[in-house]
Amino acid sequence: MQGHKEYQEKLFVSFQLSDRVPENNFYRRLKKELDLSFLRKETKVYYGIEGQKSIDPVVFFKLMLIGYIENLNSDRKIIEYASMRMDMLFFLDYDIDESLPWHSTLSRTRQLYGKELFLEVFCKILGLCVSKGMVSGNIQAIDSAFIRANASMGSLVERDLHIVSKHFFNEITKNEEDKIDRKLKHSDKFVSTTDPDSRVSQKQGKLPALNHLGIISVDTEHHVICGAMADFADKKDSNTIEKIVGQVIENLQANDLQIEEVLADTGYSSGESYKFLEAHDITAYIPPHGSYTPEKEGFVYNEEADCYICSHGKKLSFSRIKTTKDRATTSKAYCATVADCRYCPSKLNCCKKGKYKELTHSSDKPYYDKAYHLLNTRKGKRKMRLRGSTVEPVWGILLNFTRLKKVYTKGNDLANKQVLMACAAYNIKKMLKFKVINTICQATVWRVNREKGILKSFINTISKQFYQVVIKLLAIETKAIGNDIKIVHFGGCATATKCG
Repeated sequence: MQGHKEYQEKLFVSFQLSDRVPENNFYRRLKKELDLSFLRKETKVYYGIEGQKSIDPVVFFKLMLIGYIENLNSDRKIIEYASMRMDMLFFLDYDIDESLPWHSTLSRTRQLYGKELFLEVFCKILGLCVSKGMVSGNIQAIDSAFIRANASMGSLVERDLHIVSKHFFNEITKNEEDKIDRKLKHSDKFVSTTDPDSRVSQKQGKLPALNHLGIISVDTEHHVICGAMADFADKKDSNTIEKIVGQVIENLQANDLQIEEVLADTGYSSGESYKFLEAHDITAYIPPHGSYTPEKEGFVYNEEADCYICSHGKKLSFSRIKTTKDRATTSKAYCATVADCRYCPSKLNCCKKGKYKELTHSSDKPYYDKAYHLLNTRKGKRKMRLRGSTVEPVWGILLNFTRLKKVYTKGNDLANKQVLMACAAYNIKKMLKFKVINTICQATVWRVNREKGILKSFINTISKQFYQVVIKLLAIETKAIGNDIKIVHFGGCATATKCG
């Protein structure tokens, strides 16, 4: 007999959300793990003692996390979506007949709270990941990506002349001692009326657009994000490394962890970056720019005497410090004398039309040389592969699945808050998917592989030493007997046979 379901709405219902939300539900598990009650005390400074009650700060941040976890790019959509989901209502501590806050409350509250509060929430979730053994902290992979601003190229207008002149004057005054001739950047000439903090930037093969710059630092153990921030899109990557590494150091120290190695691409290569990392006892696996070579063809650098020696034995002594136009970097110039080059047979090819040979290299050459040689080792190449397989997939997830492809707010501060919350939501997903039993297995396999590697290295060392001893003994015996013995090598082993 065919069934037919009839429905008549009841006036009174006995209903509890806790009975309807399964134990293994994502948001039920998150509610058990995440305690944000500390936010009520931290946000008291933003409110008075009179007037209408505001949204609960715990509810606000939970709604923010829902938006990034579910990839919802609108405050209105967040409220609409959460009001229809029983598990989200249970996570928010709302009953089924209670109305959620108005969507505009989220926008106003986001602007009200300082970015320090968003960083605290991010660090709280990072601490939960650390407590589960997901973060080692030793190796951090850093990378950045453009995040589209909530403004179009049509909103660009030319800055007022007096503002441009004042800004240019400040730049000249600031660099007067360095004698650096700087040109105005595009952002110094034009500004967006919609979002003044956005900057014109361009990816290779893409059209120019107004963007913000998102920067993250990812732990290589289980791809947990340990640091996140937003900056102006016209900044070079090398100018942001101090900020992001400084934040990561603070975040990890709060959890009794220490950073030892930093992996980054060529964009982060600069003398200042290398100096900063070395000052904090951090090994930098950052390749120098592609055109850099540690040696000059036909010349040998003498580090002790700080000079170059050419192939004809002539000395090129240190001459002066040179500044590069439009760049803050400096280089050291080395020159030969006119007398040494006058009758040199290689003058035409070496000096071209000049009277003497001049060479230049960066003032930070020791740091670049160290990075160059480090990255050309087997370990350095392995670290670069590790960087690519760690931070780049994380950026792909953030841009496509946590509403971070574009920010729907205005200003760099609000963009910074959105980057922090998107990274916090990413870490939450990683944390709830993490299984301790898998970690134990992985740790066991890693330990076995490590012991195998140590044993293999030990056997290779003993084999080489034994081989050298055999060669020496055979050489002594050959001298004693004469040419009647011939040494034959078979795959690393040596045997002696009589000739004839």
